[in-house]
Amino acid sequence: MNAGTRNRGLVPPLLRDPVFRRYWGASTVSMFGDQVSSVALPLTAVLVLKAGAFSMGLLTALQWLPSLLFGLHAGAWADRRGKRRNTMILADLGRAAALATIPLCYALHMLTLAQMYVVTFVAGALSVLFTVSDGTLFVSIVPPEEYVDGQSLIFGSRSLSFMGGPSVGGLLVEALTAPYAVVVDALSFLGSAAQLGTIHPEEPPSSGGDGGVTAGLRFIHRAPIVRATLTGIAVINFFNLMFSALFMLYAVNKLHVRPGVVGVVLGAGAVGGMLGSVLCKRLTRRFGAGLVYVAGCLAFTAPLALVPLAGSAHGPAVLAMLFVAEFLSGFGVMILDISIGAIFAVVIPDTMRARVSGAFQAINYGARPPGALLGGLLGSVLGLRWALSIAVVGGVAGALLLLPSPLPRFRLPA
Repeated sequence: MNAGTRNRGLVPPLLRDPVFRRYWGASTVSMFGDQVSSVALPLTAVLVLKAGAFSMGLLTALQWLPSLLFGLHAGAWADRRGKRRNTMILADLGRAAALATIPLCYALHMLTLAQMYVVTFVAGALSVLFTVSDGTLFVSIVPPEEYVDGQSLIFGSRSLSFMGGPSVGGLLVEALTAPYAVVVDALSFLGSAAQLGTIHPEEPPSSGGDGGVTAGLRFIHRAPIVRATLTGIAVINFFNLMFSALFMLYAVNKLHVRPGVVGVVLGAGAVGGMLGSVLCKRLTRRFGAGLVYVAGCLAFTAPLALVPLAGSAHGPAVLAMLFVAEFLSGFGVMILDISIGAIFAVVIPDTMRARVSGAFQAINYGARPPGALLGGLLGSVLGLRWALSIAVVGGVAGALLLLPSPLPRFRLPA
């Protein structure tokens, strides 16, 4: 066997397809930039603009508020218009322009929390358009028998971005200051747009005016699998955003973890996500995609209890507890994301995909802003540690809601 044959054996079959490879590359570079910003943006608010708990809750809420406001209409518009790839390219370019204003205004000594709020809201609105179009582009590129493989590759990249992005973000914050680290995310969106511009897959036809903006909601109501998924994950995300809104503030101000170390903790914890992306196909074959999804929801939420518990620890034990929490939670979120992506690729019709995605986002992501705001309020009133503990308990309760649903018995068709 020559070296070329051996190398082909190591490369997943989908990555030998140049169209999927460029689509995957666009997702990979964009996700890496997002993870840099996941550290740089909140640290800009905390370290440069001296934001408190409520301000951090509001900033996190504004990231997801567009899903609640525009999700239904964005999905209907994308299905009616077609040309989802073009929509995704325009969304990438718009997000790059919005984020670029943060380092620019910082350099001119004009950066304010109000501007951070506006940029976060605009970038969130463009992300809604990108996401409702992405599912249809995925099934236009990937054959049905390779949905799990495709989702594993996409979310494997996401796990790698979780591993490297926060670490790089934390180091860039220390080297360049937080606002200048945001430049990396802006450039990543330009890279994503460039790669999407090189592919031209045959997309499903536009839906015309059939069904209107509520068609996605009606489909979810009639589909027990999708309805159960939405119920559980909306509750999980409500409480997870309570947690996310306060985590950086808690780690830096209460646990006294340096920004660069926070990034390393988040990045190293994402090793669990990489393990999840590798094992997910094997797990879904053995136990069924539905049961793996439910297990992933529990694994995503329960280990985060170690974060508020770390407030009682000392020295290296604090970092160890944060590492373990991130590792196990990263494993859980990866297998739930991959499994539900494959399930939805099977059960949702192509011409309905953007509308269902928009309706799903409107409720699922729409639950996040009030969760973030409540987190900021509870963090101010009860203290960060108690608010984080309430968020963990609520997230676990959301996962448990899935147990009596049809999901644990669902298996992908052969």
